[in-house]
Amino acid sequence: MNEELARVLPPPPERDVPPGRLAHHKDRLMQLIDDDRIPAPHAPTTARQPRVQALRPALWMPAAALALAGALTVGLVTNMDSGYGLEPSDTETAALFLDRIADVAAQTEVTPVHDDQLVYVKSLTAGAEAFEDGPFKPEELHQREVWVSQEPGPVKQLALHYEAGGYSPVRELLPPGSPGTPAGIDRPTYKWLAALPTDPDELLTELYRLTGKVEGQEKAQAVFDRIGELLGETIMPPATAAALYEAAAKIPGVTLIEDAVDPAGRHGVGIRRVDERAAWATEWIFDRDTLTYLGERSYLTADGEMGKKGMIMSENAVLKRGVVDRYRERPGA
Repeated sequence: MNEELARVLPPPPERDVPPGRLAHHKDRLMQLIDDDRIPAPHAPTTARQPRVQALRPALWMPAAALALAGALTVGLVTNMDSGYGLEPSDTETAALFLDRIADVAAQTEVTPVHDDQLVYVKSLTAGAEAFEDGPFKPEELHQREVWVSQEPGPVKQLALHYEAGGYSPVRELLPPGSPGTPAGIDRPTYKWLAALPTDPDELLTELYRLTGKVEGQEKAQAVFDRIGELLGETIMPPATAAALYEAAAKIPGVTLIEDAVDPAGRHGVGIRRVDERAAWATEWIFDRDTLTYLGERSYLTADGEMGKKGMIMSENAVLKRGVVDRYRERPGA
Protein backbone atom coordinates (compact mmCIF):
# COMPACT_ATOMS: atom_id res chain seq x y z
CA MET A 1 0.00 0.00 0.00
CA ASN A 2 2.77 2.47 0.97
CA GLU A 3 4.73 1.54 -2.15
CA GLU A 4 1.63 2.22 -4.26
CA LEU A 5 1.14 5.67 -2.73
CA ALA A 6 4.83 6.45 -3.12
CA ARG A 7 4.55 5.70 -6.83
CA VAL A 8 1.70 8.17 -7.27
CA LEU A 9 2.64 11.00 -4.92
CA PRO A 10 5.90 12.93 -5.08
CA PRO A 11 8.47 12.62 -2.27
CA PRO A 12 8.13 15.19 0.51
CA PRO A 13 10.43 18.20 0.21
CA GLU A 14 12.73 19.36 3.00
CA ARG A 15 10.60 22.43 3.72
CA ASP A 16 8.20 21.96 6.65
CA VAL A 17 4.45 22.15 6.39
CA PRO A 18 3.07 25.15 8.35
CA PRO A 19 1.88 24.04 11.83
CA GLY A 20 -1.75 24.96 11.17
CA ARG A 21 -1.96 22.99 7.94
CA LEU A 22 -0.04 20.08 9.49
CA ALA A 23 -2.67 19.85 12.22
CA HIS A 24 -5.41 19.93 9.57
CA HIS A 25 -3.91 16.94 7.76
CA LYS A 26 -3.28 15.02 10.97
CA ASP A 27 -6.94 15.46 11.89
CA ARG A 28 -7.97 14.19 8.44
CA LEU A 29 -5.68 11.17 8.76
CA MET A 30 -6.96 10.29 12.22
CA GLN A 31 -10.52 10.47 10.93
CA LEU A 32 -9.68 8.15 8.05
CA ILE A 33 -8.03 5.67 10.39
CA ASP A 34 -11.02 5.78 12.75
CA ASP A 35 -13.40 5.24 9.84
CA ASP A 36 -11.36 2.22 8.75
CA ARG A 37 -11.43 0.69 12.24
CA ILE A 38 -15.12 1.14 12.99
CA PRO A 39 -17.19 -1.59 11.30
CA ALA A 40 -20.60 -0.76 9.87
CA PRO A 41 -22.04 -4.15 8.87
CA HIS A 42 -25.58 -2.88 8.43
CA ALA A 43 -24.89 0.46 6.77
CA PRO A 44 -23.76 0.79 3.15
CA THR A 45 -20.76 3.00 2.51
CA THR A 46 -21.59 6.28 0.81
CA ALA A 47 -19.51 9.03 -0.70
CA ARG A 48 -18.76 11.97 1.56
CA GLN A 49 -21.27 14.81 1.22
CA PRO A 50 -20.05 18.39 0.79
CA ARG A 51 -20.65 20.99 3.41
CA VAL A 52 -22.97 23.49 1.93
CA GLN A 53 -20.41 25.93 0.54
CA ALA A 54 -19.37 27.07 -2.82
CA LEU A 55 -17.09 29.44 -4.51
CA ARG A 56 -15.63 29.91 -7.85
CA PRO A 57 -11.87 29.39 -7.92
CA ALA A 58 -9.43 30.72 -10.39
CA LEU A 59 -6.64 29.11 -12.13
CA TRP A 60 -3.43 29.27 -10.52
CA MET A 61 -0.41 27.16 -11.39
CA PRO A 62 1.89 26.11 -8.55
CA ALA A 63 5.55 26.62 -9.48
CA ALA A 64 7.28 24.57 -6.81
CA ALA A 65 6.47 21.28 -5.12
CA LEU A 66 5.54 20.94 -1.48
CA ALA A 67 4.22 17.65 -0.13
CA LEU A 68 3.03 16.44 3.24
CA ALA A 69 5.44 14.57 5.47
CA GLY A 70 5.63 10.92 4.51
CA ALA A 71 4.49 9.89 7.98
CA LEU A 72 1.02 11.24 7.28
CA THR A 73 0.35 8.46 4.78
CA VAL A 74 1.66 5.55 6.84
CA GLY A 75 -1.05 3.02 7.54
CA LEU A 76 -3.66 4.60 5.25
CA VAL A 77 -5.57 1.93 3.36
CA THR A 78 -6.46 3.01 -0.19
CA ASN A 79 -7.36 1.53 -3.54
CA MET A 80 -6.43 3.38 -6.75
CA ASP A 81 -9.26 3.88 -9.21
CA SER A 82 -8.68 2.84 -12.80
CA GLY A 83 -12.27 2.73 -14.00
CA TYR A 84 -15.52 4.61 -13.64
CA GLY A 85 -16.52 2.99 -10.36
CA LEU A 86 -16.28 4.84 -7.06
CA GLU A 87 -14.88 3.35 -3.88
CA PRO A 88 -14.77 5.29 -0.61
CA SER A 89 -10.99 4.83 -0.41
CA ASP A 90 -10.64 6.40 -3.87
CA THR A 91 -12.35 9.53 -2.61
CA GLU A 92 -10.10 9.72 0.44
CA THR A 93 -6.98 9.26 -1.67
CA ALA A 94 -8.07 12.08 -3.99
CA ALA A 95 -8.73 14.31 -0.97
CA LEU A 96 -5.23 13.71 0.38
CA PHE A 97 -3.68 14.43 -3.01
CA LEU A 98 -5.67 17.68 -3.39
CA ASP A 99 -4.61 18.67 0.13
CA ARG A 100 -0.98 18.25 -0.91
CA ILE A 101 -1.57 20.46 -3.94
CA ALA A 102 -3.15 22.99 -1.57
CA ASP A 103 0.05 22.94 0.49
CA VAL A 104 2.03 23.79 -2.64
CA ALA A 105 -0.35 26.63 -3.44
CA ALA A 106 -0.14 28.07 0.07
CA GLN A 107 3.68 28.22 -0.13
CA THR A 108 3.98 29.62 -3.65
CA GLU A 109 4.72 33.30 -4.18
CA VAL A 110 2.45 34.98 -6.73
CA THR A 111 2.87 38.59 -7.86
CA PRO A 112 -0.53 40.35 -7.75
CA VAL A 113 -2.07 41.18 -11.13
CA HIS A 114 -3.11 44.84 -11.51
CA ASP A 115 -6.43 46.01 -12.92
CA ASP A 116 -4.78 47.47 -16.03
CA GLN A 117 -2.84 44.27 -16.83
CA LEU A 118 -3.81 41.10 -18.72
CA VAL A 119 -3.43 37.41 -17.87
CA TYR A 120 -1.80 35.59 -20.78
CA VAL A 121 -2.21 31.83 -21.35
CA LYS A 122 -0.92 29.71 -24.20
CA SER A 123 -2.53 26.30 -24.49
CA LEU A 124 -3.18 23.28 -26.65
CA THR A 125 -6.94 22.95 -26.92
CA ALA A 126 -9.86 21.29 -28.70
CA GLY A 127 -13.61 21.00 -28.31
CA ALA A 128 -16.55 19.15 -29.81
CA GLU A 129 -18.78 20.81 -32.40
CA ALA A 130 -22.54 20.26 -32.35
CA PHE A 131 -24.41 19.43 -35.54
CA GLU A 132 -28.13 20.00 -36.05
CA ASP A 133 -28.97 16.49 -37.21
CA GLY A 134 -26.35 14.32 -35.57
CA PRO A 135 -23.91 13.74 -32.71
CA PHE A 136 -21.08 16.05 -31.72
CA LYS A 137 -17.84 15.89 -33.68
CA PRO A 138 -14.46 16.47 -31.95
CA GLU A 139 -12.18 19.07 -33.50
CA GLU A 140 -8.42 18.75 -33.93
CA LEU A 141 -6.06 19.91 -31.20
CA HIS A 142 -4.56 23.32 -31.94
CA GLN A 143 -2.64 26.05 -30.14
CA ARG A 144 -4.46 29.04 -28.72
CA GLU A 145 -3.24 32.18 -27.00
CA VAL A 146 -5.57 34.25 -24.86
CA TRP A 147 -5.26 37.63 -23.17
CA VAL A 148 -7.81 38.05 -20.35
CA SER A 149 -8.87 41.50 -19.14
CA GLN A 150 -8.43 42.25 -15.43
CA GLU A 151 -10.51 45.44 -15.38
CA PRO A 152 -13.05 45.37 -12.53
CA GLY A 153 -15.59 46.24 -15.17
CA PRO A 154 -17.93 46.50 -16.64
CA VAL A 155 -16.17 45.74 -19.94
CA LYS A 156 -17.49 44.73 -23.35
CA GLN A 157 -14.35 42.88 -24.48
CA LEU A 158 -13.59 40.07 -22.06
CA ALA A 159 -10.47 38.77 -23.75
CA LEU A 160 -8.57 38.40 -27.01
CA HIS A 161 -7.85 35.06 -28.69
CA TYR A 162 -5.17 34.19 -31.22
CA GLU A 163 -5.66 30.90 -33.08
CA ALA A 164 -5.59 29.66 -36.64
CA GLY A 165 -3.38 32.58 -37.59
CA GLY A 166 -5.78 35.34 -36.56
CA TYR A 167 -6.85 37.49 -33.61
CA SER A 168 -10.47 37.55 -32.44
CA PRO A 169 -11.97 39.55 -29.54
CA VAL A 170 -14.12 37.67 -27.02
CA ARG A 171 -17.33 39.52 -26.23
CA GLU A 172 -20.39 38.48 -24.27
CA LEU A 173 -23.83 38.90 -25.81
CA LEU A 174 -25.31 41.86 -23.96
CA PRO A 175 -28.66 43.65 -24.20
CA PRO A 176 -28.69 47.04 -25.98
CA GLY A 177 -27.38 49.80 -23.75
CA SER A 178 -25.56 47.46 -21.37
CA PRO A 179 -22.32 48.94 -20.02
CA GLY A 180 -20.64 45.54 -20.18
CA THR A 181 -19.75 42.60 -17.93
CA PRO A 182 -18.28 43.32 -14.47
CA ALA A 183 -15.79 41.09 -12.69
CA GLY A 184 -17.47 38.08 -11.12
CA ILE A 185 -18.10 34.38 -11.39
CA ASP A 186 -18.30 34.55 -15.20
CA ARG A 187 -15.37 36.95 -15.49
CA PRO A 188 -12.99 36.17 -12.64
CA THR A 189 -10.22 38.74 -12.24
CA TYR A 190 -7.31 38.52 -9.82
CA LYS A 191 -8.87 41.17 -7.57
CA TRP A 192 -12.26 39.43 -7.58
CA LEU A 193 -10.64 36.11 -6.75
CA ALA A 194 -8.60 37.71 -3.97
CA ALA A 195 -11.86 38.77 -2.31
CA LEU A 196 -13.22 35.22 -2.13
CA PRO A 197 -13.29 33.31 1.19
CA THR A 198 -10.09 31.44 2.00
CA ASP A 199 -11.81 28.99 4.32
CA PRO A 200 -12.43 25.83 2.22
CA ASP A 201 -15.94 25.27 3.58
CA GLU A 202 -17.01 28.87 3.04
CA LEU A 203 -15.44 28.77 -0.41
CA LEU A 204 -17.34 25.63 -1.37
CA THR A 205 -20.58 27.14 -0.11
CA GLU A 206 -19.99 30.19 -2.28
CA LEU A 207 -19.21 28.03 -5.30
CA TYR A 208 -22.47 26.15 -4.95
CA ARG A 209 -24.30 29.46 -4.68
CA LEU A 210 -22.62 31.04 -7.70
CA THR A 211 -22.69 28.01 -10.00
CA GLY A 212 -25.80 27.85 -12.12
CA LYS A 213 -27.81 24.69 -12.56
CA VAL A 214 -27.32 22.73 -15.77
CA GLU A 215 -30.28 20.65 -16.93
CA GLY A 216 -29.60 16.93 -16.54
CA GLN A 217 -26.35 17.47 -14.63
CA GLU A 218 -25.55 16.91 -10.98
CA LYS A 219 -24.93 20.18 -9.12
CA ALA A 220 -21.71 18.76 -7.68
CA GLN A 221 -20.48 18.08 -11.22
CA ALA A 222 -21.36 21.61 -12.29
CA VAL A 223 -19.28 22.98 -9.41
CA PHE A 224 -16.39 20.62 -10.19
CA ASP A 225 -16.48 21.66 -13.85
CA ARG A 226 -16.60 25.33 -12.87
CA ILE A 227 -13.45 24.89 -10.81
CA GLY A 228 -11.79 23.23 -13.78
CA GLU A 229 -12.68 26.20 -16.00
CA LEU A 230 -11.00 28.52 -13.55
CA LEU A 231 -7.89 26.36 -13.48
CA GLY A 232 -7.38 27.06 -17.17
CA GLU A 233 -7.02 30.78 -17.79
CA THR A 234 -6.68 32.62 -14.48
CA ILE A 235 -4.07 33.59 -11.89
CA MET A 236 -5.05 33.80 -8.24
CA PRO A 237 -3.54 34.56 -4.80
CA PRO A 238 -1.87 31.64 -3.00
CA ALA A 239 -4.34 31.61 -0.10
CA THR A 240 -7.32 31.47 -2.44
CA ALA A 241 -5.67 28.77 -4.54
CA ALA A 242 -5.03 26.61 -1.48
CA ALA A 243 -8.63 27.01 -0.33
CA LEU A 244 -9.84 26.17 -3.83
CA TYR A 245 -8.06 22.82 -3.94
CA GLU A 246 -9.24 21.96 -0.43
CA ALA A 247 -12.78 22.87 -1.44
CA ALA A 248 -12.50 20.54 -4.46
CA ALA A 249 -11.44 17.75 -2.07
CA LYS A 250 -14.81 18.09 -0.31
CA ILE A 251 -16.89 17.50 -3.44
CA PRO A 252 -18.38 13.97 -3.29
CA GLY A 253 -17.33 11.49 -5.96
CA VAL A 254 -13.90 12.95 -6.70
CA THR A 255 -11.34 10.19 -7.35
CA LEU A 256 -7.65 9.85 -8.10
CA ILE A 257 -6.16 8.38 -11.29
CA GLU A 258 -2.70 6.88 -10.87
CA ASP A 259 -1.56 7.66 -14.42
CA ALA A 260 -3.29 10.36 -16.48
CA VAL A 261 -2.13 11.97 -19.72
CA ASP A 262 -2.91 15.57 -20.69
CA PRO A 263 -3.69 16.66 -24.30
CA ALA A 264 -0.01 17.53 -24.81
CA GLY A 265 1.00 13.95 -24.00
CA ARG A 266 2.44 14.72 -20.56
CA HIS A 267 1.93 11.99 -17.97
CA GLY A 268 0.86 12.89 -14.45
CA VAL A 269 -1.66 12.20 -11.71
CA GLY A 270 -5.33 12.79 -12.42
CA ILE A 271 -8.28 14.00 -10.36
CA ARG A 272 -11.61 12.97 -11.86
CA ARG A 273 -15.31 13.18 -11.20
CA VAL A 274 -17.97 11.25 -13.12
CA ASP A 275 -21.53 12.58 -13.43
CA GLU A 276 -23.57 9.38 -13.62
CA ARG A 277 -26.73 11.31 -14.48
CA ALA A 278 -25.21 13.05 -17.49
CA ALA A 279 -22.75 10.23 -18.38
CA TRP A 280 -19.99 12.81 -18.35
CA ALA A 281 -16.51 12.81 -16.76
CA THR A 282 -14.13 15.69 -16.12
CA GLU A 283 -10.48 15.02 -15.36
CA TRP A 284 -7.71 17.36 -14.17
CA ILE A 285 -4.05 16.40 -14.69
CA PHE A 286 -1.16 17.45 -12.43
CA ASP A 287 2.58 17.00 -12.78
CA ARG A 288 3.64 14.05 -10.64
CA ASP A 289 6.75 15.76 -9.22
CA THR A 290 5.89 19.45 -8.94
CA LEU A 291 2.09 19.09 -8.56
CA THR A 292 1.73 21.78 -11.21
CA TYR A 293 -1.62 21.89 -13.01
CA LEU A 294 -1.08 20.63 -16.58
CA GLY A 295 -4.56 20.60 -18.09
CA GLU A 296 -7.95 18.93 -18.19
CA ARG A 297 -10.37 17.03 -20.40
CA SER A 298 -14.05 16.13 -20.39
CA TYR A 299 -15.47 13.05 -22.12
CA LEU A 300 -18.56 10.88 -22.38
CA THR A 301 -18.82 7.80 -20.17
CA ALA A 302 -21.68 6.13 -22.07
CA ASP A 303 -23.18 6.11 -25.56
CA GLY A 304 -25.82 8.78 -26.06
CA GLU A 305 -27.22 11.45 -28.35
CA MET A 306 -24.03 13.50 -28.13
CA GLY A 307 -21.78 10.63 -29.21
CA LYS A 308 -20.09 7.37 -28.27
CA LYS A 309 -18.58 6.49 -24.91
CA GLY A 310 -15.08 7.92 -24.55
CA MET A 311 -15.57 10.77 -27.02
CA ILE A 312 -13.66 13.89 -25.95
CA MET A 313 -15.98 16.86 -25.47
CA SER A 314 -13.29 19.35 -24.51
CA GLU A 315 -9.60 19.27 -23.62
CA ASN A 316 -6.95 21.79 -22.76
CA ALA A 317 -3.24 21.65 -21.88
CA VAL A 318 -1.58 24.77 -20.46
CA LEU A 319 1.76 25.43 -22.13
CA LYS A 320 2.64 28.89 -20.80
CA ARG A 321 1.16 31.44 -18.43
CA GLY A 322 2.08 34.99 -17.49
CA VAL A 323 1.06 38.62 -17.00
CA VAL A 324 1.45 41.36 -19.66
CA ASP A 325 0.52 45.02 -20.00
CA ARG A 326 -1.06 45.09 -23.46
CA TYR A 327 -3.09 42.94 -25.81
CA ARG A 328 -0.93 40.95 -28.25
CA GLU A 329 2.07 41.27 -25.94
CA ARG A 330 3.70 37.97 -24.93
CA PRO A 331 5.59 37.26 -21.69
CA GLY A 332 9.31 37.79 -22.13
CA ALA A 333 8.93 39.65 -25.41
